[in-house]
Amino acid sequence: MMNAEFRISKKAEIVNQKLYILMSNLFIPNPKEAESIHILREVAAQFERPVLLFSGGKDSITLVRLAQKAFFPAKIPFPLLHVDTGHNFPETIEFRDKLVEELGLELIVRNVQDAIDQGKVREERGRYASRNSLQTTTLLDAIEEFKFDACIGGARRDEEKARAKERVFSVRDDFGQWDEKNQRPELFDMLNGKIHLGQNVRVFPISNWTELDVWEYIRTENIEIPSIYFAHKRDVFFRDGLIWTANEHVFREEHEEVVEKWVRFRTVGDMTCTAAVLSEALSLDDVVAEIRESTISERGARIDDKRSEAAMETRKKVGYF
Repeated sequence: MMNAEFRISKKAEIVNQKLYILMSNLFIPNPKEAESIHILREVAAQFERPVLLFSGGKDSITLVRLAQKAFFPAKIPFPLLHVDTGHNFPETIEFRDKLVEELGLELIVRNVQDAIDQGKVREERGRYASRNSLQTTTLLDAIEEFKFDACIGGARRDEEKARAKERVFSVRDDFGQWDEKNQRPELFDMLNGKIHLGQNVRVFPISNWTELDVWEYIRTENIEIPSIYFAHKRDVFFRDGLIWTANEHVFREEHEEVVEKWVRFRTVGDMTCTAAVLSEALSLDDVVAEIRESTISERGARIDDKRSEAAMETRKKVGYF
């Protein structure tokens, strides 16, 4: 009798635990989503002219969804800024324009080509030539043009060691430069947006997310993303163990043979510095499973991070994203 009563009480306890978990999931949001929404609302409250840096990649698309939730039912209260290298993947640009039109967002586009034409920057030549680092000048010019005091970006601490040094509110001086030793402590969810004249802040609402967190959120929210994130046939060539898009903008030696392969992209940037990975992932479930099994970082396919041990940190110190 005692054993029967024990089994019944134990079963009731398990049922109550399951009900508690179910109700918690219904009424308590994803903790990382809640944190990101809090950060976005703090940006709107503390800054006069914020902007969301938008590349058309998965992280900035996730930021747009988070901003929608943060300010619903109102529209997102700040514009999107895309610094276009002119060497972006066409699928990304098409997706950007489609998203902006569907959501009725304000989009500002500034082009690296203009800075080249004006003699502000010099285009690289040769085997590893890329416009990626040239975006810095165009970004700083846009910040000055529109007097933006907060630039919201999709960088995450798990991406790269220099990213891990960033605060959520990361102060830039009046030259747009970043000094990792001169950042404010951030205690709990207390974010200090006070800045001096000429300074601006880079804000990273998904700083504490991982690549897998982003993909699982995209799957849960059923967020549309550019097709290049899924496996597709593409003309590519192999160099230095990486897979490059065969395109007029991407330098290729005569002996580097173009072949057609099933590939996808884990990260989206300038096509001259962003390599693909062999993949058969055709759905979000496939992508999530692939990321779980991956043994290399997503930025392992970004050649601009391989130029030196401190390549990212060097770029960030002069104003890079």
